[in-house]
Amino acid sequence: MNSPTALPQRVAKDPAAPTFGARLRAWRLRRHLSQLALANDVEISTRHLSYMETGRANPSRDMLLRLTAKLEVPLRERNVFLLAAGFAPMYREAPLDDPALADAKRAVELILKCHEPFPALALDRHWNLVTANRMVAQFFTGVDESLLRPPINVLRLTFHPKGLAPSILNLPQWRAHLFERLAHQIEATADPVLVSLLADLRSFPVPATDRTEHLQGEHLGVAAPLKIRSPVGVLSLISTTTVFGSPVDVTLQELALETFFPLDEFTTQTLHAMASALGSS
Repeated sequence: MNSPTALPQRVAKDPAAPTFGARLRAWRLRRHLSQLALANDVEISTRHLSYMETGRANPSRDMLLRLTAKLEVPLRERNVFLLAAGFAPMYREAPLDDPALADAKRAVELILKCHEPFPALALDRHWNLVTANRMVAQFFTGVDESLLRPPINVLRLTFHPKGLAPSILNLPQWRAHLFERLAHQIEATADPVLVSLLADLRSFPVPATDRTEHLQGEHLGVAAPLKIRSPVGVLSLISTTTVFGSPVDVTLQELALETFFPLDEFTTQTLHAMASALGSS
C-alpha cells in the first residue's frame, strides 16, 4: 500500500533540455511579469524567485505547481516543467480513443450527434480533426483530395486555394477571425507547431472573388459568421467554440468543439433537408 506521506517521485533530468530556471524565466517574460510581481503573487521573496531562475535554488513540487498555475502554463507544458525540475509528470496524456477516456469520448460524440442537423466537429491543439458529425463532410464537396488525407488540418483545408477558401463569401472576415484565434493560442502556449502553421497559412494566396462580404453578428473571441457557397445554395452560419477545462488531463484541456448554427431560414431548412437525405443512424 502506498504511504499517504510518500515524497514526490524524482526522475532523471535531460541534460540537453532547457533547465527549469530557463523555462520559468521564459514564461514569466511571456506573461509580461516582473520578478517582483510574480514573487508577490506566489508569496515568496524576489531573491528566492531569482535564485530559482538562475539555478541557484531548486523548487519544491508544490512551489513549481503554484508558479505554473499563476503563469497559466498549459498542462502539457507543466509536465515539461516537472521533468525539468526532476519530478515525474502528473498530468495524464492519452488519445481520445484510449480506454481511460472512454466516458469523455462518448460525451464528445453525443454532443456532436445531438447538434445535427447542424455541423459540429472536435479539434486537437494543432487544429487537426479528431471527430465530427455527419454534416461536416457535406461541406467538403470540391475540396482537393490531398487536403482530406488524415490528419486533416482544418485550417489548411479552410484557407488553401484548393480547399474551402474559394467558396467562402466573407473570406477576409473569416480569415481575420481564425488568424486572431490562432495568434492568441500561440501567445498562450508558445507551441512551435502553431507558429509554423500560422506562417504557412499566411503564405496561401487569397483566391480572387468578384465580391467579398462583411457580415454582422461577430463577437470577438465568442462567435463569428460564415457565409459559404455550397452545391445546394449559399449557407449562412455562425460558429461558436467550446473548450473543455480539466485539472488533470492534457487531452481534454486541449480539445475544442466547433459548432455551427444557421443564421437564416434558408440555411435552417437546407441543413434539415441534407440531414434527412443522409437518413438516420
